[in-house]
Amino acid sequence: MPQPRLPLVVTADTDLLDDLLRLAAAGGSEVEVVADPAGARPRYAAAPLVVVGLDQLRPCLRARLPRRSRLIVAGRGDLPDETWALADHLGTVHVAALPEAEAWLVDRFAERPEPDTRGRVLAVIGGRGGAGASILAGGLAMTASRSGHRTLLVDGDPLGGGLDLLFGWENVEGVRWPGLADAEGRVDPPALLEALPHRGDLVLLSFDREQLPAVPTEAMAATLDAARRGRDVIVADLPRHLDDAAALALQAADRALLVVPAELRATAAAVRVARAVRLHCDNVALVVRGPAPGKLRPRDVAQALGLPLAGSLRPDPGMCQALERGEAPAADGKGPLAELCRDLVRELVAA
Repeated sequence: MPQPRLPLVVTADTDLLDDLLRLAAAGGSEVEVVADPAGARPRYAAAPLVVVGLDQLRPCLRARLPRRSRLIVAGRGDLPDETWALADHLGTVHVAALPEAEAWLVDRFAERPEPDTRGRVLAVIGGRGGAGASILAGGLAMTASRSGHRTLLVDGDPLGGGLDLLFGWENVEGVRWPGLADAEGRVDPPALLEALPHRGDLVLLSFDREQLPAVPTEAMAATLDAARRGRDVIVADLPRHLDDAAALALQAADRALLVVPAELRATAAAVRVARAVRLHCDNVALVVRGPAPGKLRPRDVAQALGLPLAGSLRPDPGMCQALERGEAPAADGKGPLAELCRDLVRELVAA
């Protein structure tokens, strides 16, 4: 499991960095330091605190980093009048002018986040097309809901078959991605979850079958923020070719699962996908799906990809037939998929 996340400092101003490192040390905190938004992006969503140097405020806005809470913009001396207005676009922020705000910043670095009671985010990605990632994502969401967890399943793959169809929910009323295109900032969790298609404690965010939009990055950020405050488990089915919204979901994920069939070519294709995923998430594990025509073992695939093995999925003809009848994956709690999903959900919520 990954180590506890550290506060993130984003600046290329060496004088300002010296000040911030000194103040963090006075607050008894280690920090991660990056020079620009590109370096910040993989750590930005999950960091308990982000301090953006005044020199990187405009670059962060141009990079469209999502709005977030616990963010501070820091600079030295007299700050331009426009600083506060620009900082507001990054979310719930404070502006700290040094040296006047040094004591206040020490206190912010000294704060220890309360125990994390937010919902857990699990991202699922296929190592190649047709790997079975959507089926696993659906099974995980169904299993989490059956286990009593308030669950959101996010369909983040515009070119997938549609998770509403996988669940037989294509006629269930509720807001789809196009309806959230203008969402930004903090969204009221009950209002959002009530607006989405849902049955019981399982909520689904998918696509409008009449349109084929890209997932709006701001809407993904707002949805994940609301879901982590209003759900216990969030499962995101993401595309292999990562767009900005998928990268954002990976950055927010507590764990990512890469699904790879037990085949040589699938393993070779998954090498590149795994490399891209690890740029955004530091807790990536492998699920190997059978059958294995060449007798390739799950641990062989894991060794080839350099990933820990989270589990393997045996062939299940009965499940394939049930899916064709419109039955949701793992809906009856039986079979290899349900067994694997129970283990994975248990690990996720216990972390």
